[in-house]
Amino acid sequence: MPEEVETSGAEPRGRVLLTGATGFLGRGLVGGLSLTGYRIRAATRDTTTLPKEVESAVVGDLRRPINLSEALRDVDYVVHSAGLTHSVAGLSEDTYREVNAGITQTLASAAHKACVGKFVLLSSVRAQIGPESAEVVAEAEAPRPLDAYGRSKLEAERLLAEADVSFVVLCLALTHGAGMRFNMSELLRLVRSRWPLPFGAFRAKRSILARDHLIDAVALALASQDMSGQIYLAADPDPLSVGEMVAAFRAGWSRSPGLILVPPGVVDLVARPFRRHDQIHRLRQRLVVDPSKLMAAGWVPRRSAFEALAETARAS
Repeated sequence: MPEEVETSGAEPRGRVLLTGATGFLGRGLVGGLSLTGYRIRAATRDTTTLPKEVESAVVGDLRRPINLSEALRDVDYVVHSAGLTHSVAGLSEDTYREVNAGITQTLASAAHKACVGKFVLLSSVRAQIGPESAEVVAEAEAPRPLDAYGRSKLEAERLLAEADVSFVVLCLALTHGAGMRFNMSELLRLVRSRWPLPFGAFRAKRSILARDHLIDAVALALASQDMSGQIYLAADPDPLSVGEMVAAFRAGWSRSPGLILVPPGVVDLVARPFRRHDQIHRLRQRLVVDPSKLMAAGWVPRRSAFEALAETARAS
């Protein structure tokens, strides 16, 4: 049975069992949901790095057959943000399925038995499509994941829908904020330099999502009865090109964009010896996500995608 560790709480609005509380998304959710009055119980393997807003924690590994009844005692909601990402190299299809789909199934089954009011799953746009798309991505299209990560997230969505629990799935675009990792973190590190950057001719748009906007979407999903049983794509409604992302980051530091026009193919060739070809190729590709279904449910981003990136730069 997991060990419960008491920490500080907040004015109650309901208790949320949150997985992944020490990760990039989870840390933001702890702070954001606490501010709106939710009490957070973290399901974690390590309590040493928990955010201070966590009310209590249950210690255990969700990949192992543990008793979740205590973890879900007096819990009103589950927000499941833990899982393997597509940025982890060398993992097998079975490993992705075991972690991303298997844990979701186990947790959803336990949530059903505990009569939890709502289960919010943080999935990914990669469950809907690959890393690029010539067409705008929307929920109405049949899912076409192209890698083990995307397939495991799609399987998690299916298993949750079969678990007989009230649920909402949020499929996230690439998410940014202070403490972010992987591709956006690498881009931010590059943009910090004072050098001009050769991305002025990169015209393809890509959808991104501010972590603050994600927190608002999760809070809406917890509160709304109308959203139950639905899958929503979550992305800021104004996609940006890489050049616009660079300009936004530098605007956050009150600097000029510093962009120069270089044909993308030339940038590819220059990047090959430095083993940056794959990253540059991804930046060149179009991936626009339509969040109109989520916005129709009542989600309103606090600021534009450009302004949100500038805020991330200031906070990083």
